[in-house]
Amino acid sequence: MSSERQLSTWTAAGLWAAAVAGASLYASWNGYSGRAAVFTLGLLGFFLAIQLFFAAGNLGERLARRAGSQAGVLVAVIPFLAYLIYLAGTNNFTGRRAAIAAVYVFAPILLAISAGAARAGAWQDYLAMLAVFLPLKLKVLSSLWPYGDSVVVPIATMLFAVSVALGVFLFVRQFEGVGYKVVWGRGAAFTILLHFVLLAVIVIPLGSALHFIQFDPSQAHWKALPGEALLIFLLVAWPEELLFRGLLQNSLSRTLSNENAGWFAASLIFGLAHIANNGAFPNWRYALLATIAGIFYGSAWRKTDSIFVSAIVHALVDTTWHLLFRTL
Repeated sequence: MSSERQLSTWTAAGLWAAAVAGASLYASWNGYSGRAAVFTLGLLGFFLAIQLFFAAGNLGERLARRAGSQAGVLVAVIPFLAYLIYLAGTNNFTGRRAAIAAVYVFAPILLAISAGAARAGAWQDYLAMLAVFLPLKLKVLSSLWPYGDSVVVPIATMLFAVSVALGVFLFVRQFEGVGYKVVWGRGAAFTILLHFVLLAVIVIPLGSALHFIQFDPSQAHWKALPGEALLIFLLVAWPEELLFRGLLQNSLSRTLSNENAGWFAASLIFGLAHIANNGAFPNWRYALLATIAGIFYGSAWRKTDSIFVSAIVHALVDTTWHLLFRTL
């Protein structure tokens, strides 16, 4: 991947500024103003800055190596402190919200500390992953954001969760090979195109044969496409690829001492994680198709060492599905 280019800090700064400007316009357009709006925007901007700059030139992993695991604990606590400032600034501080946020942040930190110097793939690592991402699945964190709407709340939740995960696994556990970086170039573009096309060739006929999807482009909302694609990437593809590829597949490959075994095991778990989706349980059709998709996402991550590439493939698949197909 030496021929591939990586996101620079200047580009990250530009993207961050554009995102904050866009969020400010959205807030103004929807009538958000005053102290609460400023603190909410500030918190979201802070979390976004962490995630963008850590992905620039693999900065997150490089800073984590320099800081060491002990100093890394202090970094991992920062999302909680930022959340407390948000609560105070929006005049929404309650003991319940503070307690939920404290448990959410400190439980995986304590599990990571208890793993000591064990290599990635210790049992504490898997429990820490559950502690970070299971509350997202159960929507436990939605109550933490009293000031916001149906767009702000899921974005705040996901930015908070990813910030916690980065603190725990990059800085406390010192994970290597997560691939938390943004790369692009001919190789990355070819990998994205190849995996997307091959996956489409497999899952579209299979999904149709299983009566899971039906081609229905009439439901497409082309004007909303850019916004929907961005939200799918931010709220679904990016965090899921961090969990299932950068953390889980990475850890399982080390636990099982075999990259292929870790790859397929993570793909199977990814599929099973979707078994209760679409309001049905057990939804074996969804689980099967998600497992196949996970195999391709995992392959894209392995070939490029970047969750950005696998997240792009993931987002393309989900966007195409929601745009051109109806779930039966």
